[in-house]
Amino acid sequence: MTKYWLNNFAIDDFIISALKEDMYFGDITTDAICADLDEKQFSIFLKTRQDGVLCGRSVFERVFKLLCDDKVKIDFFFEDGDEIKAGDKIATIVGDAHYILTGERLALNFVQKMSGIATYTRKFQNLISKYNVRIVDTRKNTPNFRLFEKYSVKVGGNYLHRFNLSDCVMLKDNHIALYGGSITRAVSEIRKHLSHAHKIEIECDTLAQVKEAVENNVDIIMLDNMTCEQMKEACEYINKRAIVEASGCVTFDNVENIAKTGVDVISTSAIVMKAPTLDLAFDYNS
Repeated sequence: MTKYWLNNFAIDDFIISALKEDMYFGDITTDAICADLDEKQFSIFLKTRQDGVLCGRSVFERVFKLLCDDKVKIDFFFEDGDEIKAGDKIATIVGDAHYILTGERLALNFVQKMSGIATYTRKFQNLISKYNVRIVDTRKNTPNFRLFEKYSVKVGGNYLHRFNLSDCVMLKDNHIALYGGSITRAVSEIRKHLSHAHKIEIECDTLAQVKEAVENNVDIIMLDNMTCEQMKEACEYINKRAIVEASGCVTFDNVENIAKTGVDVISTSAIVMKAPTLDLAFDYNS
């Protein structure tokens, strides 16, 4: 799988904004406790208290780079995407105690959240690994954190839906309602204004809508909140004339049954929005 890199020019503004939020007026605890220290060098470990998948290494490092340039040195023992076990030392952090203590919480916030998503999304992927089906994310995400969340989905082994509203056309029920519920009219209007480079996806709740979408030669048909029996019937009718996406109420318990229906893609917000953070911490003890 092609690696999906986070570029510094893309993430720095987000990290700087988070640093401002956390310490716009300084860190009064650390500023005071370190003020008269003769020896400000400090060494500490990043450890995991849970099994999981590491994600966010470069963001963790970038927090300290932006905070203090080269006054803190970080050595990671794992790469993004590696499985980690409870008790593992993930990295050593050595340098100026003032900056280590000030940046600790923010760096952890990033890597815990991102590792949690990567861990959760890999569990979904493992459940359907024997099927030729992709698990993808959605646009239900944390505002201004989308770049990090989508990266985490990729690290976990899943795939991405559209990144933003300009990636492809997705006609949902409320768009179609503007044209009296007519998919044909809505698609016809869209095509008057659409670039040749963009695909058209239609959200369908019924088999009748699926048939109308096929008649209009759309590229992707989303089966929204259908039962597995309805999905199977829809896939048989579509018969590879469009990419078939299943969406709605996807869980660990039903994802394999959905994969068996013949769909090509399963989209779910759960891999981001329901992912718990992974329990990582700074630990002074070796």
